[in-house]
Amino acid sequence: MQLFPCPFCGLRNEREFHYMAEPGKFRPDTSSQISAEDWAAYLYDTRNEKGRVREIWMHQTCRELFVMERDSVTMNVLGSTSLRASAGEAAE
Repeated sequence: MQLFPCPFCGLRNEREFHYMAEPGKFRPDTSSQISAEDWAAYLYDTRNEKGRVREIWMHQTCRELFVMERDSVTMNVLGSTSLRASAGEAAE
């Protein structure tokens, strides 16, 4: 069992969390026709980087989204910030 840090609730069991997305990856606009290739690319193409990565997660208990930074090789969690705080950093 691994403990993940929720910025709202503290350290919790990894089973309480759900991976959501890569930051900066946006869902295609569904108001117009989307090709099967573009939809498949959105669903399945990932950067899959080795080393330090930032990911959007949801803590299912408090239903909050946040950004977790972790090492994808060692699986060590390096920290987490609320999605709002992370968006504020990007705006600066």
